[in-house]
Amino acid sequence: MKILITGASRGIGKYLLNMFKNEGTEVFGTYFSTAPEKKNSNLYKVNIGEYSEVKTWVEQVVKDGDQIVLINCAGTNYNSFAHKADLAKWKSVIDINLMGSFHLIHALLPYMRNVEFGRIINFASIVAQKGIPGTSAYAASKAALWGMTKSIAAENAKKGITINSLNLGYFNIGMITEVPEEFLNIIKKEIPKGDLGDPKNILDIVKFLINSDYTTGTTFDINGGLF
Repeated sequence: MKILITGASRGIGKYLLNMFKNEGTEVFGTYFSTAPEKKNSNLYKVNIGEYSEVKTWVEQVVKDGDQIVLINCAGTNYNSFAHKADLAKWKSVIDINLMGSFHLIHALLPYMRNVEFGRIINFASIVAQKGIPGTSAYAASKAALWGMTKSIAAENAKKGITINSLNLGYFNIGMITEVPEEFLNIIKKEIPKGDLGDPKNILDIVKFLINSDYTTGTTFDINGGLF
């Protein structure tokens, strides 16, 4: 089995890449704006918003006959009230978070269909569920993954390919470490569980989805009870 992870030089993507690598799994990742802290032969610089770069990378790391797991972690954000938004910046979020994810799926589906096996896991967000001011671009890009996931699941279920989405809440990893303590305490108070999530919870669900051949077209909320 070969695992491909986008956005693997930081945050959840980096965590998953390292965990699978340490377990001896063959795993490759992409990065773009955040270079890895040290040289890593498993990481490649790829702009997933450009299909030509995605296709070139896939042809480098995937061979015919591979059983592939794709984990779409890469993402970007742009905060602005809708009436003040810079349209180019708003669109760039869609290009990476939605189109970038689809670029990987489109490039890998032929390999998956040929061997009648594939696992696709898209990372969405609680932001798309809550209606948070200033997040229309990010929320739109993540909400769109839900519909895309269901459609692609229906197209490929008989080919042994599953595709699911994870709606992540607030976890003790990545950009959350940059949030001032006073705001972090406010976030924690809103979470029924009372604390940030442990990344291991994400790893556990990813492993479940890799091992499940009957769970597809589904969205999982991983948020400590926050809605």
